[in-house]
Amino acid sequence: MASLEFNQLLVSNADFLKPFAINLTKDTESAKDLFQETLYKALANEEKYNVGTNIKAWLFTIMRNIFINDYRRRAKQQTIFDNTPNDQLLNFKQGAISNSAETNLSLKEI
Repeated sequence: MASLEFNQLLVSNADFLKPFAINLTKDTESAKDLFQETLYKALANEEKYNVGTNIKAWLFTIMRNIFINDYRRRAKQQTIFDNTPNDQLLNFKQGAISNSAETNLSLKEI
C-alpha cells in the first residue's frame, strides 16, 4: 500500500476516534492529545498495518494502548493532578520547621 493511500485511509477513518478518546480520558484537552498521539503513532507505524485488515480496530488498539501506558506511567509517578484554574503551588512560601529535640540530645544518648 502506498503512503498516500494509507494517509487517505487514515484520515477517512479517524473521526470515530474522537468520541472514544473523550470516553477514555473524560477531558476534552486530554482527549485531543490522545487523538493526536494516536494518529502520530499510526503514521509512524504504517509498515505494521496489514492491508485488508480492519483499520478502525487497529486505530482503536493503538489509542487504547497509549491511554493504558500513560495511565500506568502516571500511577507509578503518584502525581496528583489539580485541574483547578487557580494553579497554586502547594506549601508555597512555607519554610522548614526546626526540630530542637534532636539538637538537645547529647552524643552519648544518640
